Amino acid sequence: MLPSSIQISGEPLSGAEVRDICRGLRDNAVRLLSLRGCRLCDRDFGRICRALAGATSLAQLNLNLGVVSSPSRIKQLAEALRTNRSIQSLFLHGSPLTDAGLALLNPALALHPALVALDLGDCMLGDEAINLICGLLPPDGAKSDPLKEGGLELSRNGDPGIQATAGLKELTLSANPGITPKGWSRLAIAVAHSSQVRVLNLDYNPLGDHVAGMLAVAVASSRTLEVLDLEGTGLTNQSAQTLLDMVENYPTALRSLVLAENSISPELQQQICDLLSEGEEEEEVAGGPGDTQERERAWEPAAHQRSSSSWTGPSDPSSQMVLMTSGLGDSLLAETEM
Repeated sequence: MLPSSIQISGEPLSGAEVRDICRGLRDNAVRLLSLRGCRLCDRDFGRICRALAGATSLAQLNLNLGVVSSPSRIKQLAEALRTNRSIQSLFLHGSPLTDAGLALLNPALALHPALVALDLGDCMLGDEAINLICGLLPPDGAKSDPLKEGGLELSRNGDPGIQATAGLKELTLSANPGITPKGWSRLAIAVAHSSQVRVLNLDYNPLGDHVAGMLAVAVASSRTLEVLDLEGTGLTNQSAQTLLDMVENYPTALRSLVLAENSISPELQQQICDLLSEGEEEEEVAGGPGDTQERERAWEPAAHQRSSSSWTGPSDPSSQMVLMTSGLGDSLLAETEM
């Protein structure tokens, strides 16, 4: 039987449903597990973590909106991630992690051999968390190993006894207002030198024009960044002009720049959009029709990529089912299967 999906949103989970989920994970019958906003007791959360630790088919794990709600749950998830080897996309949006919680998760994230997409939006993070996250965006494409408590300080050569692990390709840090310009500047440097990151979502953070200028330099330096989301980040025409100059004068991999809900004139936004569209058209002509079709398939909206095989426990057939994933997350899964 092909691996399928368990997708439940905003529901209280019964003991029977938790048993069904754990059985599916142990039987390697689940490719995507989404429990977005679900309510369950600590004991059942621990049972699910123990089951996903040994799951070899699970590629996407969505625990958005407060499922990971306490230090004890953070520790249980970290233990599971230390053992698991298959999860490629981890969504923790809206979890009250704080810097201390991310420090608990960090060693497992840094050493996970498959993880390439991470959503830490609205997780109450600050500058200390950014220091850890930068270790997941290494210059050589392999994540550092956390030898120091709460940090990623090992040299790039690494521990000869630990296998190098891939860096992140997609990172979401939306709505973390506790991060200061100092933290964003450090992230911008890491993005500029990362050999992997393709999608960076920073929407609804109070970045302002100064941070946007640093990000423009990072985008100009990056060889891989294709999508940058700066929606609702307090930008003005000043930073938009800087971004326009960057797009107009420097060849980059950037294909999408989201600037909605900022104090930027429609004319400037349209100019940037037109230049990005021109660059993509030129790439399509140069790459040929085969390359174009592959790119369109990879970035097809998630709604069109959902598997027709969906699995849920028989205990509650009326549970609301949703899929929370990004286009890149699905394309990464497709690349792995190919």
